Amino acid sequence: MKALRIHAGPAARAHIEAHGLRPQDVRIIPGAAGGPKGLILGPIDRFLFSEWLPQSAQPVDLVGASIGAWRLANACLDDPKTAFEQFEHGYIHQHFEVPAGQKRLSAKEVSAQFCEGLRSFYGGRVDEVLRHPRYRLHVITSRGRHILGREGRARTPVGYLGAFLSNSMHRRSLGAWLERVVFSSPGAVLPFGTRDFRTRQVELMPLNFELALQASCSIPFMLEAVHDIPGAPRGAYWDGGITDYHLHLDYGNADGIVLYPHFQKAVVPGWLDKGLKWRHGATRFLDRMVLLAPDPAWVKSLPNGKLPDRNDFVRYGNDASARMKAWRAAADASRQLADEFAQWLHAGSACDVLPL
Repeated sequence: MKALRIHAGPAARAHIEAHGLRPQDVRIIPGAAGGPKGLILGPIDRFLFSEWLPQSAQPVDLVGASIGAWRLANACLDDPKTAFEQFEHGYIHQHFEVPAGQKRLSAKEVSAQFCEGLRSFYGGRVDEVLRHPRYRLHVITSRGRHILGREGRARTPVGYLGAFLSNSMHRRSLGAWLERVVFSSPGAVLPFGTRDFRTRQVELMPLNFELALQASCSIPFMLEAVHDIPGAPRGAYWDGGITDYHLHLDYGNADGIVLYPHFQKAVVPGWLDKGLKWRHGATRFLDRMVLLAPDPAWVKSLPNGKLPDRNDFVRYGNDASARMKAWRAAADASRQLADEFAQWLHAGSACDVLPL
């Protein structure tokens, strides 16, 4: 069974028909939010950053939210292959021990453990990320405005209810509640247009790197917001996926290809748009995009007939070893995605490329 589907916007398809896809063509790589779903992208990540892209020398902008930001930060380390392997192992084997007398960990407890995990992973290596000679990292976060400017037991749910209702009417209205704040490698220019949504850019530095990455992964109500990040406007910062779930950004001015390893075909704009199917289609923003996604039929061959997701923590309950076994099996099976992509690159044919 074929595992990989390759989709492309019209400009990207025309490029493939004329030139194929070469490592020097790639200018931007997005990394989506989506939690454990990102595990199936590990083999593609290792192939791209350890084997294929090193054959070229052009700068590449890496744009990520939530787990996508963490994945792409790993690509900037001196030994990305090992970093991706360590990340995958750690993510699969994560286990939050619930103290006696509690049904679940509090958001504060989850945030504390997550913070410690980031410090352990990147301890002494932040400069590798920020000074990479080719890759420019952009970590997307969602900064609360007005009532969401600080986290609180009452104000946070009220604020997110307002954000949900406003977003359901018009995505731009979400900007009244939250704004996109992008933490970027020193000197990097945003590789996408920002007229679609209220946006700020802040420089990544050792003082704010781990806080920005934690904020980008801080799902409301599951983790605490990160407040008052050094170098950035004061306020509460949450998961970058809220404003930019799948990085449906304006890449129209890219001077090359936007190569997007993703876990589905749809590029959903924001987390609150998940149920709004009419916002899941491609737009002109994605004309230069080549998107790599698993075939839905192949996904059904994975454990439980689906991608790993956060619901597995509930599905398996206290049987952490069973969850880890299922996630390990899915990650191992996804090597087929990387193998098929490498084969397609060698063939250089546009025949199998589907519309985005």
